Amino acid sequence: MTSSRIPAMDVLRGCAVMGILWMNITAFALPQNAYFNPAVSGWRGAGDIAFWAISLLLVDGKMRGLFALLFGASMLLLIDREEMAGRDGRRTQMVRSGWLFLLGCAHFFLLWWGDILRVYGLVSLFALLFAGQEPLDLVKRAFLCFLLQFLLVATFIASLYLWSHAAAAPGAGAGMREGFVSFMAALSDPASPATQAEIATYRTGFGAILQMKLAAFPGEWLWGFLFTAFETLGFMLLGMAMLKGGFLTGGWDAEQYRRTARHCFLIGLPPMIALALWVGLSGFAPLTTYGVALAWSLPFRIPLTVGWAALILWLLARHRGSPWIDRIAAAGRMTLSNYLGTSLIMTALFYGWGAGLFAHVRPALLPLFILPVWGIMLLWSKPYANRFAMGPAEWLWRSLSAGKPQKIRKSV
Repeated sequence: MTSSRIPAMDVLRGCAVMGILWMNITAFALPQNAYFNPAVSGWRGAGDIAFWAISLLLVDGKMRGLFALLFGASMLLLIDREEMAGRDGRRTQMVRSGWLFLLGCAHFFLLWWGDILRVYGLVSLFALLFAGQEPLDLVKRAFLCFLLQFLLVATFIASLYLWSHAAAAPGAGAGMREGFVSFMAALSDPASPATQAEIATYRTGFGAILQMKLAAFPGEWLWGFLFTAFETLGFMLLGMAMLKGGFLTGGWDAEQYRRTARHCFLIGLPPMIALALWVGLSGFAPLTTYGVALAWSLPFRIPLTVGWAALILWLLARHRGSPWIDRIAAAGRMTLSNYLGTSLIMTALFYGWGAGLFAHVRPALLPLFILPVWGIMLLWSKPYANRFAMGPAEWLWRSLSAGKPQKIRKSV
């Protein structure tokens, strides 16, 4: 999301914006809690479970982490570029973060509840405080952020276990029992009143969906922010360190990237497989499934995110010049446009104001919607990038940040 073009980072962005659709489509097509627990979708066939397992093991949190890595690195590139031009780079970044937050608010209310731009807009202001630090210091602070995130979500999950024991105790009141049963049902039962009400709303028109979002805001979003903020900040700081160390620019040799990817996947994948088996053997018990999605998988998302970055850069080093690489890089140059465009396409397909497919498509069939949109990204981005310097959403963001329209066409 910056005009400082580094081909390796464009490829990483392109892979990330394509990969994140794999995870996000569950939140577009199904009730919100189905993002964490496949039982909420109402389908438990082999294909449905396979889609959930692939998502949990390889995608969930990893593509979001990759985005945050790149965002943190892009902040440094922007600051350097502005300061070389004699401007205040940090102030420019603050202005851009403010506009990104407002664009995220528009995205949230007008299109999709899962917007991440508001989190980036706010968290990047804190990341600015560390931009001048050395790589090792950035890594230390990144892992402190990861620890804080883990402690926060683990405490929340522990509180749910305590609530379950208190509700089951002989002296527990009827209200406590009913509240716990209702909460657990929303996390696992597709027939729960909360889930059915959500399905009914998203199958109606734009006005009803907007009204539901307004009623839940800001409380629901605040909880979502708390459950992602420290992790996002950690990845941004890690991205700054990886840029300064030459990792994200493609400056390492192919063998270094290969070894890094191998080590990261060996560290992160086996425990993730164990967690997935635990969830499956529990019958997708709500506390187990929710705990794995929010807390227990977090330590392993970190090496897997770095592993994905290393794997992509290794493939780039081996296949540089490939037409596919060029197309993926072009999609990466249009990250914001592709991200927002995906939300427009998916909500038009699944929400009631569009085709109304919400909660009608089982998880096993969701890849049939993912692949065509990947094709659209790859088809439109390259010819557009050949003629224009930035995507339409990037142009809007930069024009708002600069206070005047920016040049969008490339010079001949």
